[in-house]
Amino acid sequence: MTIHYISHPQVTVDPAVPVDQWGLSPTGRQRAAAMAAGDWVRSIRRIVSSAETKALETAALLGASLGVAVETRPASGEIDRAAAGFLPPDEFEVVADRCFAEPSTSARGWERAIDAQARIAATLADLLDDDGPGDVAVVGHGGVGTLWWCHLSGTPIERRWDQPGQGHVFRVDRASRRPLDHWWPIESALPGR
Repeated sequence: MTIHYISHPQVTVDPAVPVDQWGLSPTGRQRAAAMAAGDWVRSIRRIVSSAETKALETAALLGASLGVAVETRPASGEIDRAAAGFLPPDEFEVVADRCFAEPSTSARGWERAIDAQARIAATLADLLDDDGPGDVAVVGHGGVGTLWWCHLSGTPIERRWDQPGQGHVFRVDRASRRPLDHWWPIESALPGR
């Protein structure tokens, strides 16, 4: 059986609103709805979500489509960057690069990448032992998702493994506890199909 790690799609950016309360943009909602209508989600019987609004909105669309309740796990939230406040996109990318390049150091007050990786690995560890029928979906964020992918694949933390944009997914084989693939767009068919 498989765990699908899904990063939320595009959000409405509002500097006056805390990042963890940003919701999906119209494009993000459209992409999440396309994902929820896709064939690859039909095997999902359990949905676990970050408590951040953008992830919850994505998980709710998926859950409504499948008739599956959403479990919330606050500890699966994105890398904590509240200390730095809102950063314009160009500045955000510079700090994100540093966060991944120096995982043992806090970049501008952000949670250290090694700490976020340990948190997400601990928070999702029990899902690797879930031997129930069907697949599990985790709806979260690209940064911590990438850190989990690096953890599971035994790969050093590097930003080159980050998702190419919001709204991507990778799969994890629960038996081997290893990623089956790397990020692909949520509205696409399964890789190789």
